[in-house]
Amino acid sequence: MDLDFWWLLAIPIVFGLGWVAARFDLKNLLSDASNLPRSYFRGLNFLLNEQPDKAIDAFIEVVKLDPETTELHFALGNLFRRRGETERAIRVHQNLLSRADLPTAERDHALYELGQDFLKAGLLDRAEHALRSLGDGLYKADGLRALLTIFQTERDWKQAIETARQLEALGAPSLRREIAQFHCELAADAMQRNDRSSARANLNQALEINANNARATIQLGDVELAAGNPVGAIANWSRIERQNPVYLPLVADRLLQAYAAEGRAGEGVDQLIAYLDAHPSNDLLDVVYKHVAEHRGVDEAHALALAQMRKTPTLAGLTRLLEGQIAAAEPARRGELELMQTLIRQRTKNLPRYVCQNCGFRARLFYWQCPGCGAWESYAPRRTEVLGSSS
Repeated sequence: MDLDFWWLLAIPIVFGLGWVAARFDLKNLLSDASNLPRSYFRGLNFLLNEQPDKAIDAFIEVVKLDPETTELHFALGNLFRRRGETERAIRVHQNLLSRADLPTAERDHALYELGQDFLKAGLLDRAEHALRSLGDGLYKADGLRALLTIFQTERDWKQAIETARQLEALGAPSLRREIAQFHCELAADAMQRNDRSSARANLNQALEINANNARATIQLGDVELAAGNPVGAIANWSRIERQNPVYLPLVADRLLQAYAAEGRAGEGVDQLIAYLDAHPSNDLLDVVYKHVAEHRGVDEAHALALAQMRKTPTLAGLTRLLEGQIAAAEPARRGELELMQTLIRQRTKNLPRYVCQNCGFRARLFYWQCPGCGAWESYAPRRTEVLGSSS
């Protein structure tokens, strides 16, 4: 097979050109690196070694030498904010915004970081102003999330609803649960003003947005009872079993109150017992035991607690059993039983009652919004008997 002589000459020439190009790029790379201040590399080294204080000092030197390095300004501002030095972080980002030649994308970045600085410092009005000034660029969605946090902190629920809808329009995951809860908050504010029509309107909107919102159903029952309509209250609270039976303990007392207002307390007790049989829980047992003892005697309440203990042994159930035994015990025996009851109560009273399913925050009170992470509907109204450190 014939091979042209010139192709044989081309092969070493191509390899030679490749070698020259590689050497040229390497030379330029080393030249660029040599132009960087030594403080830059020292700052990086301190960051890698988790020494942010020394890294800040090194980066400050670089910024003094080259004030045009915007990315380094952002890094420095974030480091200040993480250390809690919000005033210095604010100055860094304000200095960036004062530059007339700052590109639009960098200006949005600086505005977003400035809003975070003000938010960390607790200056919510200034944070809101900075975040509202953002354009429709890369930081628009992040800015809206920060604004949503601000409006929830300020309890400005109308603004929170509007901001959540804007986030959804940008393609964020559904915020139906949160928006429904914001309407519930508006309804609660309306009830404080005795504005039942506004409360009903917001609660109906909440259920349109999220049909499984048990809080809205509970509040609708409260509105009806406050309006002197116990039948309407019972109808609303009875829907909780279909929505989410875990919330039944929150309406058990209310239900019996409404039944009693109608002169049907016995029917109310029967309904509570049926709920306990179908959906046993410590909290529901506490409520049902109390009303059974009041309306039908301690013996029947004791039998109810014993039946529940056989199904699901708990410390709360044991406490109720001891109550029944103490009431029927001889005086000599009663002291021993009361001592046992006291020990169990001391053991359980400091246990966290509720646990956030989102962040694990433990609390002794039930919250619709977690005080730890701000998540909505993350607490189930069910007590825990897991021993551990309480929060």
